[in-house]
Amino acid sequence: MTALRLPFILMLAGVLGLAGCSVHQPVSLYQLDSGSPAQPAQSAGMAVLLGPVTVADYLQRETLLQRQPDGSLQASVDGRWAGSLSSDIDQLLLRQVAGHLDSQRVVLAPATLGFTPDVQVLLTITRLDSGASQPAILDAQWRLIDRRGQVRDNRIIHLQEQHTGGTAAQVQAQGVLLQRLAEQLSTALKPLANQPPIAEAPRKPAAKPVTPAAGPEKQQKIPMASPIRTDMEVFRF
Repeated sequence: MTALRLPFILMLAGVLGLAGCSVHQPVSLYQLDSGSPAQPAQSAGMAVLLGPVTVADYLQRETLLQRQPDGSLQASVDGRWAGSLSSDIDQLLLRQVAGHLDSQRVVLAPATLGFTPDVQVLLTITRLDSGASQPAILDAQWRLIDRRGQVRDNRIIHLQEQHTGGTAAQVQAQGVLLQRLAEQLSTALKPLANQPPIAEAPRKPAAKPVTPAAGPEKQQKIPMASPIRTDMEVFRF
């Protein structure tokens, strides 16, 4: 009986093994393509504080979402992000902007102590997704704050990129959209590179100390005139 059961057990194990392989398909990991940004050479170029970069809540996950024809989002079954999508976006924009400006002084927020930027970029990304039959779409808004704290530019961006439909092609298209965003952002930043220095406020002269008024007891006393008596008599007629 033992000899008859052994082939059956081996066959059953093989069937279960094949079933397990069919259920647990390998999942591909994806990262955004940063392109080929130029290596900045100027160590004293334009100082830019990039960020905070705010990313929509639905993008802050490892799941790679697919946009459906009805507008809904579904998790991809054959791929996910290889880490934090927000961090990938930050690094892509940093390298692209630094390359376009040819400046080593482009840093991510928060800035280190002693770094005084010429411009701060406040960027919000509200949409970045695609689908097998849907193009890759990027919706964003930026505000540029100069060294005086004034808003120099406020712009709403909508970008779209077609792809061939596969997951890898979709991720590549999303990377292209972020590269285009960085290019437009760099174009808006360049005119702010030559800002006049902030003039120092003139110092007010030191106030002179006020001498307190002398009290009644300290006021100089004026001597009273006293009548002068003489021995002469005055006669009236």
